[in-house]
Amino acid sequence: EDAAGRYISPFHDIPIYADAGKNVFNMVVEVPRWTNAKMEIATKDPLNPIKQDVKKGKLRYVANVFPHKGYIWNYGAIPQTWEDPGHKDENTGCCGDNDPIDVCEIGSKVCSRGEVIKVKVLGTLALIDEGETDWKIIAINVEDPEADNYNDINDVRRMKPGYLEATVDWFRRYKVPDGKPENQFAFNGEFKDKDFAVNIVKSTHEHWKALIAKKTDGGEINCTNLTVSNSPFCCSQECAKATVDAAPPCKAANPIPPEVDKWFYYQKN
Repeated sequence: EDAAGRYISPFHDIPIYADAGKNVFNMVVEVPRWTNAKMEIATKDPLNPIKQDVKKGKLRYVANVFPHKGYIWNYGAIPQTWEDPGHKDENTGCCGDNDPIDVCEIGSKVCSRGEVIKVKVLGTLALIDEGETDWKIIAINVEDPEADNYNDINDVRRMKPGYLEATVDWFRRYKVPDGKPENQFAFNGEFKDKDFAVNIVKSTHEHWKALIAKKTDGGEINCTNLTVSNSPFCCSQECAKATVDAAPPCKAANPIPPEVDKWFYYQKN
């Protein structure tokens, strides 16, 4: 729901821009820093709630690969963006991963799941995840006490030495405990600067606009929204309420399995 209590889709109804003139974007927080549950905007569900990913019938948690504990940033997505799986990225040679664009927010505050924050984009890392382009935008909450000191990716390198290297290490190795190979990167794992990153975000916004206007076939993606007036998928609050009312009631949360806190050590390749 928005501040007025109206139903919205966090994918489609939160504007991409908090301040377009200053390239300040909205970010939906899916995973607070230090937590392990792999939560994400459910792109195929009506109204796209934030849900925990399920693999092989089990709730999914990311492993703690030494020296990391859970996610090492506030992790989430920029709304009204879409990495089109039918579009081959000219930079990476791989198609998109069919999700909103991911954001790693590096500020000092641990955010709450579902919180919407305003972020300044600083740069990006191009992860190649199982053959798909999966951009990771590096950003900082504009309300962070140090936000004024961060204006490009080199400021992160200068102010938080080791953090970008840790970010590459995290994404390279986080699936290894699940028996998968290390992830690969475009550009040899180098970060691209702010201007490059902003252009990537804007291009994924264009892909989303084609998706929501039904100019691109989104396959199983659910485009139901309440605010995009020119979209054939736009519906009323009454329709949204019926969707919510039809959802099964929330039950008590399952306890977090003890193995989620296990620590994995392995030799880097």
